[in-house]
Amino acid sequence: MRTLKRSIVGILAFILAACAAMPGHEPVQVTVAGIESLPGEGMEMRMLVKLRVQNPNDAPIEYNGVYVKVDVMDKTFATGVSDQRGSVRRYGEAVIGVPVTVSVLRVALNVFRMLDGKGVEQVHYKLTGKLDGPTFGSTRFESQGDLMLPD
Repeated sequence: MRTLKRSIVGILAFILAACAAMPGHEPVQVTVAGIESLPGEGMEMRMLVKLRVQNPNDAPIEYNGVYVKVDVMDKTFATGVSDQRGSVRRYGEAVIGVPVTVSVLRVALNVFRMLDGKGVEQVHYKLTGKLDGPTFGSTRFESQGDLMLPD
């Protein structure tokens, strides 16, 4: 019995060491490729956000589910999920459509915050999410920037 326990501990230690020795992967690059309107319900707006996912690594990224969250001015603006499955080939890219929901109340609160008497020239946004892996882990992504508003 002791030999079995030692063998199991040894195998687990070997696996952990092998994982730690694996070269790091570059993060995926995700940008919004397009937005289409979808029918909404009551106090919400629905949109299909098309994400362009670029894989700068030598291994494909298999996914089985997608989650995305859009923050505007550090407040949640929209969220969405999709049960899509697929892959982004090595050193390749794919466009993945994710339906997102925007609360009209969130939009109104953000507009009131922007109209607080100070002029707003740009709006900060942050896009975060994950591509859920079919077996182990997820590939997380983040993209952020500023949108310049017209005068």
